[in-house]
Amino acid sequence: MSIAGGLHTAVERALRAGCTALQLFVKNNNQWNGKPLTDEDVATYKAAVSDANLGPVVVHTSYLINLAAVDPDTLKRSRAALQDELERCERLDIPLINLHPGAHMGAGVEAGIERIAESLNIVHDRTSACRTKTVLETTAGQGSSIGHRFEELRAIIDRVQAPARMAVCLDTCHVFAAGYDISTEAGYEETLQAFDEIVGLDRLAAFHVNDSKKMLGSRVDRHEHIGKGVMGLVPFRCLMNDPRFIDTPKVLETPKGEDLHEDIENLAVLRGLIASRGGHQPQRAQRSQRPR
Repeated sequence: MSIAGGLHTAVERALRAGCTALQLFVKNNNQWNGKPLTDEDVATYKAAVSDANLGPVVVHTSYLINLAAVDPDTLKRSRAALQDELERCERLDIPLINLHPGAHMGAGVEAGIERIAESLNIVHDRTSACRTKTVLETTAGQGSSIGHRFEELRAIIDRVQAPARMAVCLDTCHVFAAGYDISTEAGYEETLQAFDEIVGLDRLAAFHVNDSKKMLGSRVDRHEHIGKGVMGLVPFRCLMNDPRFIDTPKVLETPKGEDLHEDIENLAVLRGLIASRGGHQPQRAQRSQRPR
């Protein structure tokens, strides 16, 4: 939700659309620096969230941040921006901050993974008292972005010195575009089983729930409204009926206008897939016992 008019207005918009979870920015997402939070900003936001009984709340970091940046100035700015946003989340009592892992810009995946982990270690060291978890988002693999394979996310986490601070957000559009075929019940379960074996379902802290404009394995990141893309309704039915994720926040990142009718319609589609309303709950594989 937009924060135009103040952080608390995102809560008001979420309630207007009928949301029970919320994702927002904590500053202008297209600028490196943001206005400092005042005590009034913090108090007004916390009161709005408390009154709304809304959560968990997820923050999405600025789109400018690239923790794998080759350019030294961009890398320095990215690390400082993530530190600033983590500190804002701490003041606001927001438990999760969602981050695109980064793009290696031609340096190669291995070098990119090393630089992302180094960046996270530096930022975590600067924010050692912060309770907010850093959440790596699965990517579509567009350009030189890292994180379209679960193994890449695991490799980053393995290099982080404070792994307890790490979690992952699974974006349905991104994993489909990356080549994980979640468009069937079997494919959905195979994908979640692979995620569990490689990363661990205990680290899966949030979902971005989006259909895709582009085909399986296209590695092109183009979100579409639920049921209006190429994925079909099956993966969303599976997710909405999956008991493992009842309490996991599921956030729409589909296009929207000022009146939020698109969000209202997408939420209605998702809620209409719940088993008690005619959906089907698929069989579930046993969770992996692989050490984390």
